[in-house]
Amino acid sequence: MRVLIVEDEPYLAEAVRDGLRLEAIASDIAGDGDTALELLSVNAYDIAVLDRDIPGPSGDEVAKRIIASGSGMPILMLTAADRLDDKASGFELGADDYLTKPFELRELVLRLRALDRRRAHNRPPVREIAGLRLDPFRREVYRDGRYVALTRKQFAVLEVLVAAEGGVVSAEELLERAWDENADPFTNAVRITVSALRKRLGEPWLIATVPGVGYRIDEGEPGV
Repeated sequence: MRVLIVEDEPYLAEAVRDGLRLEAIASDIAGDGDTALELLSVNAYDIAVLDRDIPGPSGDEVAKRIIASGSGMPILMLTAADRLDDKASGFELGADDYLTKPFELRELVLRLRALDRRRAHNRPPVREIAGLRLDPFRREVYRDGRYVALTRKQFAVLEVLVAAEGGVVSAEELLERAWDENADPFTNAVRITVSALRKRLGEPWLIATVPGVGYRIDEGEPGV
């Protein structure tokens, strides 16, 4: 299990990280909202532990971004407030669990393991095509057994292409499904992202360009 700890109290964050390590739970620390969003964009986490009161984008804003990403990552909220209204607002945002400070590390571990078990029951299937293995649950990609590190956007694009099972996906569809409704339809973001993704996956190229139509996963001729 890999956890992101978003907590602006360094001693508490480090104590939690060290305690989780003893329980064989890996974790990274973000001391503010901007760092949290940056780590979420480049790493795959199983659970996010969010302090609501942090510098930069608040814990609530980070939670909204996680939910909007569609990753299904469980969120455990931390707060110094023990009022029911505060907990209710956290759950309304989409939090899966709540823990009030101060807390015992053992209780945090138990809650994290419970969230991980609950999520395991709803894991999307691992997809495999052309030597590519894509695990949507862990947000991991392997090619011929080699781990491929991808950005969140690259993973989203690849997930759409893999789901098409060799079928052609237009740039417009990729823009709609891997970006959002605010994306500029005239942007070249799709072409740039696909080009970078193709390079990350390595040769022989797996993503073929179908001129005037779109892109597809292919074991044949390299893409353009």
